[in-house]
Amino acid sequence: MIKDIQKHLGDKAADLLDFKTPKIPKDRLHLPGPDFVDRIFAPSDRSNRVLANLQRLFSGGRLAHTGYLSILPVDQGIEHSAGASFAKNPDYFDAENIVKLAVEGGCNAVASTFGVLGMCARKYAHRIPFIVKINHNELLTYPNKFDQIMFGTVREAAEMGAAAVGATIYFGSSESGRQIVEVAQAFAAAHELGLATVLWCYLRNSAFKKEHDYHVAADLTGQANHLGVTIQADIIKQKLPETNHGFEALNLGTSAYGKFDKRIYTELCSDHPIDLCRYQVANCYMGRAGLINSGGASGKNDLAEAVATAVINKRAGGTGLISGRKAFQRPMKEGVALLNAIQDVYLCQEVTVA
Repeated sequence: MIKDIQKHLGDKAADLLDFKTPKIPKDRLHLPGPDFVDRIFAPSDRSNRVLANLQRLFSGGRLAHTGYLSILPVDQGIEHSAGASFAKNPDYFDAENIVKLAVEGGCNAVASTFGVLGMCARKYAHRIPFIVKINHNELLTYPNKFDQIMFGTVREAAEMGAAAVGATIYFGSSESGRQIVEVAQAFAAAHELGLATVLWCYLRNSAFKKEHDYHVAADLTGQANHLGVTIQADIIKQKLPETNHGFEALNLGTSAYGKFDKRIYTELCSDHPIDLCRYQVANCYMGRAGLINSGGASGKNDLAEAVATAVINKRAGGTGLISGRKAFQRPMKEGVALLNAIQDVYLCQEVTVA
């Protein structure tokens, strides 16, 4: 297994697998493990029903009882339009094939829309945990706008047999205040009904694009994570960080933005990918809320990129990967192989936490 991982990583293998000097040592973290729900969530204010559904998420698929998660998310039919998302593989216009891919791929759970999961609920809700995505950004308004709006209720998700609800907040956007209130209320309702909560903590503001794209800066995404766990997200979904110094860049000139301490760039983080990701983990209460990174868009080197992302996430102290387009925009057999390659990283004992 380690040889396959090294092969996929190519010239990145030594840099990612041999990194041993993180700024935040791993003994400060709450790391994934078979007892994660008992150790982390049992002492919290989550009800027994929430604990049971969290345990369901951590007890399925090839990563069962490891403390790690492999989740298939397919809400791109709304978020990126169905035609743009499924033209590469029209089979996935059929809702059942989305759930089949998650089952065949050995995933812990499948995350999708009310429509997709509702269409298959009686056949699959007892076979694989459902994460119902309750809000979306639709792309039919002209000109396109970027705002997460509610598509259903938490009660609908509970009646469907879901184990969890998922939602997105566009932190940094002009609509983020309303979205924070809506999602916080929805997550409170979900916990009352016994469902776990997963938050897509994405940044959205044209001002974040300067000489670098600070939508994927460790400091800004880390703060988004911290806001997410504040409204009691049990699991945080975040893009893998690619840069840093977002707060610093946005404070240049006459404008003032947020607050930061330069030690976050020197004492708490370096430019190494694993360190950048570890700063995201640190903002999730040092790992008490699990950090899952997204797999990113589909491209020419999907398998290598997915394996590298999994290695970075695992070695940083993260909880897993949530990969969609790289898996479903190809024949099912190839999608299953890609999901299994991601899972192999978390099953491989030689890939350790840095």
